[in-house]
Amino acid sequence: MWLPILGFLIGLFVGLFSGVHVAPEYASYVSIAVLAALDTLFGGIRAQMQGTFDNSVFVSGFFFNMLLASGLAFLGVHIGVDLYLAAIFAFGVRLFNNIAAIRRLLLAKWSDSYKPDNGKKST
Repeated sequence: MWLPILGFLIGLFVGLFSGVHVAPEYASYVSIAVLAALDTLFGGIRAQMQGTFDNSVFVSGFFFNMLLASGLAFLGVHIGVDLYLAAIFAFGVRLFNNIAAIRRLLLAKWSDSYKPDNGKKST
């Protein structure tokens, strides 16, 4: 679980303090890539909580999703179709599904920790 959080913190730190500015014409590509990265981040957290996390799947999904989303936006600009909307919809739905699953897992874990022992006495 530490790898997605570490990557998120490093990216946040670099983005805030590096002084790198994105030109306005590239802002849509970067924003869709960030959305894809957030989708992968929350998917990694969900997989870790479910015990199915794999580093290679996470890292490859992170870069592939970002490149795919940016590529769709780039292609859409050049053919005159707003293809970035498809990526926004797909990654947005996945992001909310992952956050909802994380919330349900945390609630289940929390409620399990407060269950009574069903009459069992601890010794």
